[in-house]
Amino acid sequence: MELWNSSLGSSFILMGILNDSGSPELLCATIAVLYMLALTSNGLLLLVITMDVRLHVPMYLLLRQLSLMDLLFTSVVTPKALVDFLHQENTISFGGCALQMFLALTLGGAEDLLLAFMAYDKYVAICHPLNYMVLMRPRVCWLMVVTSWILASLSALGHTLYTIHFPFCMSREIRHLLCEIPPLLKLACADTSRYELMVYVTGVTFLLLPLSVIVASYILILFTVLYVPSKEGRQKALVTCSSQLTVVGMFYGAATFMYVLPSSFHSPKQDNIISVFYTIVTPALNPLIYSLRNKEVMGALRRVLGKYMLPTPSTL
Repeated sequence: MELWNSSLGSSFILMGILNDSGSPELLCATIAVLYMLALTSNGLLLLVITMDVRLHVPMYLLLRQLSLMDLLFTSVVTPKALVDFLHQENTISFGGCALQMFLALTLGGAEDLLLAFMAYDKYVAICHPLNYMVLMRPRVCWLMVVTSWILASLSALGHTLYTIHFPFCMSREIRHLLCEIPPLLKLACADTSRYELMVYVTGVTFLLLPLSVIVASYILILFTVLYVPSKEGRQKALVTCSSQLTVVGMFYGAATFMYVLPSSFHSPKQDNIISVFYTIVTPALNPLIYSLRNKEVMGALRRVLGKYMLPTPSTL
């Protein structure tokens, strides 16, 4: 099969979910609303946790990192998808595709590891409250954050460089929302079976192992909560944990479907729909789930808005 020049001067065509939708205008408006929600909610959460010294504790340090990752992750994908649809111009340069893949893999991988650390933090807070400040001291928290970023960026760099080294066929159409490994490998003219196995192993390592930590943490939390004497306290803890597990399940379920299941189990249309969940929906929901039910965060939000943004009435 004839090859096309996969160099920095070449380009791909991103045939995302908006192009395959039956009502693209409605879907575009929905995605735009979700993106604005993600920007506003994550931006506010970042501002509040940074400005309010009462929230400078381990749990909120991790939550601030999650908001930063969500803000950057959705911004790597959503604006380009919306602008491309509005301008009817779906091209992305070879270098731009490689950069988008690296950033998406870094941010997705870092969030995936951070969610496991956050589950451990919640486990320590509920099951070992007396030892919390020892087990989750600031140095440990920063080690968790740095580990998430470094491991994710190293994995993303290796996968990006290896993916783009393949020769690609005449078709330049990537039937996907963004540049990711599975849809790009479908355009490769070389044998990618060994590399697909490597992607599978990495997917299991980066997705199923952290997910196991999350499930184990929440099971131990559940056993602890069941022994809480207060019925109201049990219900509050169960509602909070269930809402967080719902968002975690959406993120890990979608990413696992994309990177762990063999390509024969899913189609380009399914991949497009699944990718929306971990690039657009989850970043919009995370700050709402983790903060709306949190009295400390809502109190800090009122204090920050009252002090820095809302005008105070002048006294005569």
